[in-house]
Amino acid sequence: MQKTRIFGFVLVLMLLVLAACSSDNNKDSKKDATANDKTSDSEKTDVAATPSGKLVIYTGRDEAMVQKVIDQFNEKYPDIEVEFLTMGAQQILERLRGEKANPQADFWWGGTQSALIVGADEDLLHSWKPSFIDSIDAAHKDADGRWFGEMLLPEVIMINSDLLTKETGPQDWDDLLDSKWKDQILIRGVLASGTMRTIYSSMIVRQGADTPEKGYDWLLKLDANTKEYTQDPNALYLKMTRQEGSVSLWNLQDILLKKYTTDYPFDYIYPKSGAPILVDGVAVVNNAKNIENAKFFVEFLFEKGMVTQLANEYYQIPTRSDIDKAAMPEWYQELDLKTFDIDWQLMSEKEAEWMEHWDNNIKGQGKK
Repeated sequence: MQKTRIFGFVLVLMLLVLAACSSDNNKDSKKDATANDKTSDSEKTDVAATPSGKLVIYTGRDEAMVQKVIDQFNEKYPDIEVEFLTMGAQQILERLRGEKANPQADFWWGGTQSALIVGADEDLLHSWKPSFIDSIDAAHKDADGRWFGEMLLPEVIMINSDLLTKETGPQDWDDLLDSKWKDQILIRGVLASGTMRTIYSSMIVRQGADTPEKGYDWLLKLDANTKEYTQDPNALYLKMTRQEGSVSLWNLQDILLKKYTTDYPFDYIYPKSGAPILVDGVAVVNNAKNIENAKFFVEFLFEKGMVTQLANEYYQIPTRSDIDKAAMPEWYQELDLKTFDIDWQLMSEKEAEWMEHWDNNIKGQGKK
């Protein structure tokens, strides 16, 4: 009887130990499962999380337009803090060069094709493939995905519409050399402006790039008729409005913006022989601190709805080839984008040399 009681006690004790071990194992299993669940939730949260952090933009675009697009971007991505600095395309290129070892910007918004080509060649731009890449013509983007044309900018003859009409103003580039326009031409300072560098370089190409001397001679004659080189676009607009000059050379978008959204008395003449059509583009900065946020902004900027909005509100000619033309404004429907052949790669290689020559040997020399 004594042995039976002892055996029963031992059996009960063993069962209690086994139950405790089983309970611990179950707890450990639950802990592991809980840990796995937490890891899974964390991973899911990371994937679905709203983008956050900073985005620094260097831009040559109209400040009001830039701010409006950023406001809309922040409606979609409220946790991304966006800062932007406005400067000329050439100034942006030079700044990115100086900051190459420690980039301060994430996104370049508004660069000439020539400047962007140089930036890509100098390893300043990040290579990637956005979702819309197939809708951009090969001539309007970098083959390695380092920059993408956002819009086309025909470079045209700008006139003060209080003084001239489309019929009485210069009808083509060579007309600008006529003595009747002496001291009537105002030019935005050339070296700091991607637009002006492109126009002047294209005039050299138009005369024959193999012999730039012909182009230099053309620019010298233009200089003879030029009253002043203004410090920036705002000074150009002000002086044109004050009738200190009646003619300038500028991009079509800015002229249309001022014509239809302000009281500036501006209009344009599309040169009969064709216009250099600049590809104005964007790029993500190489080794930027906020590359992913820059990519989010690029995708947002090229959404079809945004593209048509910018065409209707800011007179942009989009590079996307899959935009519904019916959604585009009337001025776009009537536009005839006649151009002349330009070797953009050659221009990007020679532009700095040509503009240095112009600055040192032509600017201010035509009147002598």
